Amino acid sequence: MAKIRDIEKGAVERAYDRWAPVYDLVFGAVFEKGRRNAILAAERVGGRILEVGVGTGISLPGYSRANRIFGVDISAAMLCKARERVKELGLDYVEGLEVMDAERLNFPDESFDVVVAHYVVTAVPNPEAALDEFTRVLRPGGEIIILSRIGAEAGMRRMIEHRFAPAARKLGWRTEFPWRRYAAWVASMPDIRLVERRAMPPFGHFSLIRFGKVAGAAALREESPRLAAG
Repeated sequence: MAKIRDIEKGAVERAYDRWAPVYDLVFGAVFEKGRRNAILAAERVGGRILEVGVGTGISLPGYSRANRIFGVDISAAMLCKARERVKELGLDYVEGLEVMDAERLNFPDESFDVVVAHYVVTAVPNPEAALDEFTRVLRPGGEIIILSRIGAEAGMRRMIEHRFAPAARKLGWRTEFPWRRYAAWVASMPDIRLVERRAMPPFGHFSLIRFGKVAGAAALREESPRLAAG
């Protein structure tokens, strides 16, 4: 499917560098319930967890020490805050924190049991490309767990989102991201299925979304041509 670019990587990086000093104060309490639910969902799978858009590391203390966590973010300023938090709290289950582009993850295929992305999908230039990368680094049987704002399909809220879109991009995200884009992406991915979609605060405009990577699907695709030929 076509990849849609309406915000630029450099603009996102600059925006979140600016947010770094005040991010926890502005967004910490607002998104706390969503983060807590995403962590619980990730720990039902457990193992090696990649958090894309780890930001200041505000979610890292919530994970169990039974897991191994790797965090990446486009903003170096955000990661400075995250490293301070890991050191101060002694979070020895955090494997590493690195500056990385969500659309070009520097990990081998099938490196993680879970990929978590808090409020990331609407803040990257090519959301579908990022989702493809999450799938690539995810092991079969694992889950992609997303917290994201879902744009309105129609009505007054859609009109407001459309008008606010240029200002929102300067702040580092897009207001218009309807569910149909997720649905189209899932339909294009034979290994991926929707596990859950659940409304999250504030105002129910955000969702916890879980995608599962089907174990054995890749092997089945490789077998299919041979079976057809036989």
